[in-house]
Amino acid sequence: MKKRILSAIVMLAIVIPVVYFGGDLFRLGVGIVSILALKEILDLKKSHHSLPLFVQLVAIVALLFIVLAEFDGYSILFGVTYRGIAILLLSLLGLSVFYDEKKYTATDALFLIGAVMLLGTAFNAMILARMTDLYLFIYLILIFIFTDTFAMFMGMAFGKHKLIPKVSPKKTVEGSVLGSVIGTIVACTFYHFFVSPITVGIVLVTLALSVIGQIGDLMFSKIKRENDIKDFSNLIPGHGGILDRLDSTIAIMLGFLIFYAVL
Repeated sequence: MKKRILSAIVMLAIVIPVVYFGGDLFRLGVGIVSILALKEILDLKKSHHSLPLFVQLVAIVALLFIVLAEFDGYSILFGVTYRGIAILLLSLLGLSVFYDEKKYTATDALFLIGAVMLLGTAFNAMILARMTDLYLFIYLILIFIFTDTFAMFMGMAFGKHKLIPKVSPKKTVEGSVLGSVIGTIVACTFYHFFVSPITVGIVLVTLALSVIGQIGDLMFSKIKRENDIKDFSNLIPGHGGILDRLDSTIAIMLGFLIFYAVL
């Protein structure tokens, strides 16, 4: 527990100034975190075999191209450009032609493309949210924090019915529902006072983002279960890896893209 608390303090000491100042510092921070997240995907042993170092480096470059893409007129949606997708497809898929099937296959390439697109789009959306407005970004993070925290505590206190036991045995229907309710109330209250007057539409969007965040949590729990691992890595003592901490956030950021016009 002491290790977990100490790690949390260190993370907050780093993250809070980076988020507050934003700009290039925030972009750099998100870029580094995205690379660490991709590394955790690359280290999964049952999803694919060990990939050549050069292929991993190409995947990292492709990831950063999407994460750090500007929001311009050439974008398909908020920075994900046709040029970026073309480079991603040609580089990762094309490389499979030059490797032996035991080292790097077309199936491996498709796996990598999916991972890079998922992480690239989510972290690009994170930059978009922060650059749009600091308080909007905090609102999105509050959805994750309070939904996740109270889903756990309410589940421990009132949980009787398992949510999806094959994926996450400890999660309950009661915890999930109460977590979303509390997460929505807290985030909407913050939104009303710091972003814009609350509307029914914002309440519904916040609730939807809370549910999406929980789906993200379950999605990454399923990945861990399929790979027989407890945590994605030991990068953060007491907390696991980047994807263990940001599973719900990644999903919420993707949801943010869906509801961007409303927020």
